[in-house]
Amino acid sequence: MKKKKVFLSFIFIVVVLFIIILFSINNMQKSLSKLDKLTIENINLSNAKDGTYNGSYGVFPVSAEVNVTIKNNKIVNIELLKHNNGKGESAEILTEKVVENQSLEVDIVSGATYSSKVILKSIENALNKSIN
Repeated sequence: MKKKKVFLSFIFIVVVLFIIILFSINNMQKSLSKLDKLTIENINLSNAKDGTYNGSYGVFPVSAEVNVTIKNNKIVNIELLKHNNGKGESAEILTEKVVENQSLEVDIVSGATYSSKVILKSIENALNKSIN
């Protein structure tokens, strides 16, 4: 009788864990599908005020936070403060490309699409603060 209770308890725990995992995966897929439709707007820097501006963006499980420094209507530095990325670490190169191009219109890093979009949206959010 005791073995049967232990076995039933074990089965119950396994079933509950399975349901939790399925629920988590479903929620993550819904969140990430938002990134497929996410647009990045290029910001006109002609009205940007000098300073350092913080921007962030995230869709579970990917998030980023940046500090963007503007001087004389140019992006002079982008510091990536935080990037929760899974396999998207290679997208971190985008901060350099945005500074080089002075534009958010840069190519997304192949294999790191979600991280690329999250980093670019974080930069966009910071740049929007510089013109408001």
